[in-house]
Amino acid sequence: MDTKGRLVAGSHNRNEFVLINADEIARVTSVKELSGQICQICGDEIEISIDGEPFVACNECAFPVCRPCYEYERREGNQACPQCKTRYKRIKGCPRVEGDEEEDGADDLENEFDIASQDRRDPHHIAAAMLSARLNISHVSQPHVSGISTPAEFDAASVATEIPLLTYGEEDAGISSDKHALIIPPFMSRGKRVHPMPVPDPSMTLPPRPMDPKKDLGNYGYGTVAWKERMEDWKKKQNEKLQVVKHEGHNGDESEDPDLPVMDEGRQPLSRKLPIPSSKINPYRLIILFRLVILALFFHYRILHPVNDAFVLWLLSVICEIWFAVSWILDQFPKWQPIERETYLDRLSLRYEKEGKPSELASVDVFVSTVDPMKEPPLITANTVLSILAVDYPVDKVACYVSDDGAAMLTFEALSETSEFARKWVPFCKKFSIEPRAPEWYFAQKVDYLRDKVDPTFVRERRAMKREYEEFKVRINGLVSTAQKVPEEGWTMQDGTPWPGNNVRDHPGMIQVFLGHDGVRDIEGNELPRLIYVSREKRPGFDHHKKAGAMNALVRVSAIISNAPFLLNVDCDHYINNSKALREAMCFMMDPISGKKICYVQFPQRFDGIDRHDRYSNRNVVFFDINMKGLDGIQGPIYVGTGCVFRRQALYGYDAPVKKKTPGRTCNCLPKWCCCLCFRSKKKNRKSKSNDKKKSNKEVTKQIYALENIEEGIEGIDNEKSSLMPQIKFEKKFGQSPVFIASTLMDDGGVPKGATTASLLKEAIHVISCGYEDKSDWGKEVGWIYGSVTEDILTGFKMHCHGWRSVYCIPKRPAFKGSAPINLSDRLHQVLRWALGSVEIFLSRHCPIWYGYGCGLKPLERFSYIASVVYPLTSIPLLIYCTLPAVCLLTGKFIVPEISNYASLLFMSLFVVIAVTSILEMQWGGVGIHDWWRNEQFWVIGGVSSHLFALFQGLLKVLAGVSTNFTVTSKGGDDGEFSELYLFKWTSLLIPPMTLLIINIIGVIVGISDAISNGYDSWGPLFGRLFFAIWVIVHLYPFLKGMMGKQDRLPTIIVVWSILLASIFSLLWARVNPFVSKGDIVLEVCGLNCD
Repeated sequence: MDTKGRLVAGSHNRNEFVLINADEIARVTSVKELSGQICQICGDEIEISIDGEPFVACNECAFPVCRPCYEYERREGNQACPQCKTRYKRIKGCPRVEGDEEEDGADDLENEFDIASQDRRDPHHIAAAMLSARLNISHVSQPHVSGISTPAEFDAASVATEIPLLTYGEEDAGISSDKHALIIPPFMSRGKRVHPMPVPDPSMTLPPRPMDPKKDLGNYGYGTVAWKERMEDWKKKQNEKLQVVKHEGHNGDESEDPDLPVMDEGRQPLSRKLPIPSSKINPYRLIILFRLVILALFFHYRILHPVNDAFVLWLLSVICEIWFAVSWILDQFPKWQPIERETYLDRLSLRYEKEGKPSELASVDVFVSTVDPMKEPPLITANTVLSILAVDYPVDKVACYVSDDGAAMLTFEALSETSEFARKWVPFCKKFSIEPRAPEWYFAQKVDYLRDKVDPTFVRERRAMKREYEEFKVRINGLVSTAQKVPEEGWTMQDGTPWPGNNVRDHPGMIQVFLGHDGVRDIEGNELPRLIYVSREKRPGFDHHKKAGAMNALVRVSAIISNAPFLLNVDCDHYINNSKALREAMCFMMDPISGKKICYVQFPQRFDGIDRHDRYSNRNVVFFDINMKGLDGIQGPIYVGTGCVFRRQALYGYDAPVKKKTPGRTCNCLPKWCCCLCFRSKKKNRKSKSNDKKKSNKEVTKQIYALENIEEGIEGIDNEKSSLMPQIKFEKKFGQSPVFIASTLMDDGGVPKGATTASLLKEAIHVISCGYEDKSDWGKEVGWIYGSVTEDILTGFKMHCHGWRSVYCIPKRPAFKGSAPINLSDRLHQVLRWALGSVEIFLSRHCPIWYGYGCGLKPLERFSYIASVVYPLTSIPLLIYCTLPAVCLLTGKFIVPEISNYASLLFMSLFVVIAVTSILEMQWGGVGIHDWWRNEQFWVIGGVSSHLFALFQGLLKVLAGVSTNFTVTSKGGDDGEFSELYLFKWTSLLIPPMTLLIINIIGVIVGISDAISNGYDSWGPLFGRLFFAIWVIVHLYPFLKGMMGKQDRLPTIIVVWSILLASIFSLLWARVNPFVSKGDIVLEVCGLNCD
């Protein structure tokens, strides 16, 4: 198109197109001047719009194309302008096609989604019309608004031959037998499918069983005494099972319906175990046993063949290898019996959510912990809270508690804004069942409007909600920018009163109920879950125990206000990605058979915002998809600090319920004297058993008596000291709050009847006071356990010692997602904190090596806990072993003597077995080789840096009482996606791996130069040394890449190989020395008189 030297400008969002004259500034000419009136494709005249402007298909070059050709080109062609090849954009009044950009406007939805044509093609409309024709239902009075032919226009006979009539076990005389499609009603079968065979019902006849008339009926089992006994035993077992699976909450005669079959869908187990197929797990176990044999032969050879000229190097290497073998055994055998699990959410609904009745699902209190809003952005916390409030669970069963351990007014104000936005966000999520229900990540998704024929109402409301969320973000970011500079007089609330938390280390406890109280509902008038802000009291001179203390404060305050029997704790940056996550957990917790012994349900951690290569193994897939599945087959996974649903009674330090054992059977085959001995031993033990029984009965009566006294104490009745003696034991364990003590004895949760809101809030302030835990068992036996920065491992370990078991749940859609530090320094500091906690546990009385014997902890579960606390000790052998290759190359020595054929076979077998074990683990765990290799690399990087520093820091802290910190300094950064990945921050943790990398590179160069100098014979021994040195360099490669930062033009691998090859070729050049003649060496007189 000839623009006559004028600039073409356009706006797709506003659907504007203007031409600016080059010789006259700001003179806008009409599109009509530049556009031809004839379509260049079909030759028809281009239509004129209502405004008098011609139709313009391409906003870039204005190539004249009529609307029908434009729509055809977008629908059937290549969707681009024939002249400038620019993709056509949707113009108002035209339907969407696949690949169009998302729009914000809502005034053209009818044309955008072509609603009229979709209604005409809707299969539900056609099916309804056909069903109406089959049933002869008249719709004459209804107007034809959808463009579908009336039922009278369909041939009823033709429809009847294609669709058989659906009946419920009864025949209709007016219908022929070949037109029946039998459906088993819900009370007749466990499923809702079409049943092709008759069912055992009295009203229906069963086909006779074919039998040979020559044989006796006893051969078929009929009429015999044994058959009758088997039938009676079967009926008895079925009745016992029916009583066992019966839910205790059922009242009335409806649950005793005799017509309800034993295998009813609502009475079946809510979950099941899925063992790993034997074709995968059996070879894996055989390889483990074979690897043990190879290790024994390997150490036999290594110990019996020392290296005399390098005895120190040999001794160090053998000690390191023995420790690696012990660590491998501790890590390997807990993975002997891995399992997976499957849940049945439909059965959970059938059992606990009956139509027309209130939901019987258990209540859940959700804990969100945050400290510093400057390090943990309030917008991230707000998204986590919004995902909790919009969870797919009864609203009256959910309460969200946000712990602000920094007493920041910014967090309080952000939570107030979040509660207002939740009144719009929650009904939108539940109306359209969207996933995920955190708005930041939901709107970041790219929605394909053409895949599922999206309802235009949804599009309109989605765009409106997106505008609301953008305004919400502006308000939150405005609060953050305001909070950057703290006023000298401190923060002031809206009513003019000073903010109570102006002094972070000296402030009272604060509780604010934002949602859940009377009068606050969503915009549609529906009830909302509770949202409660909590900031525990802090005073100088008290040890507040960081996150563990904050979580225990939430346990107490939630017991006073809502007292749900189950708790979910998430970090402030871990939002609920699967709205049915709570239901997934309840399939285990509320199972009437196996749920009573489950202390918590742990979900795997999944992360957003990690680069595709996952350079520093942030996803930790090997741990979550291999190790945790193995633990689930023993006594359950360890607690990892977030994404975990707890049983409140387990957190209170109670023992797991003991399963009653069946009475032992006597054997008549033993001699009489043996029976006499057994009788005497039983007689001797009878007194001790009776005494134990009396003691247990006394304890039970004491608990009941204490509960009565506590309830009387709530009502204000004074008692004598003698009657309060049992209560003193509870106060020593749980603290001096009668309301809280009463709540601990309620297995099903709930708030004491008759308690007012004011009294409950007053008691809640009491239980979050800083001195409440003094002289009690909080942090020792109750709640989150103190004594380590990794309170999660210690808390789960104590529960398992009490006989509880845990469950690992991996839904198809990840239940929770969070953010992880993706640059090298932050990742190393995160691993340092975890390793420091393990060292603290190792040096405490709760170390699993010597704690918890004679309780409910299983041996292989103990192995896993020992491995989780001793792994920082591996840093010293690993550092030595990574240094040995460089030392061998520099000194010319080696840790292995001259290798024989037997030794070569042994070493090769060991390497092959290690590789095969890893491959089989990846196969049954569903882990890719890339994730496995990144995990191996970071095991070396973290082992020689974070684990090493954590070991020394823990020793100084526990033994000498000296606390050390490592400063992190930013040295550079970049903008763009994953910019934080390339941010270099200097910290002392980088020194050991950098040193190892440098000395091994130098060792490789020196070793090769030495081999070049000494000739062909020296290359053989060099290969063994080079192999181990290159093994170290390859494992430290992600560290080197992180040190070099972002290389826009030159990849890191090229830099590394350039340095190596340049050094080698320079040494070769020096060795060849082409400027020296190849003949005899010319000797020159030095000119000195030696006489």
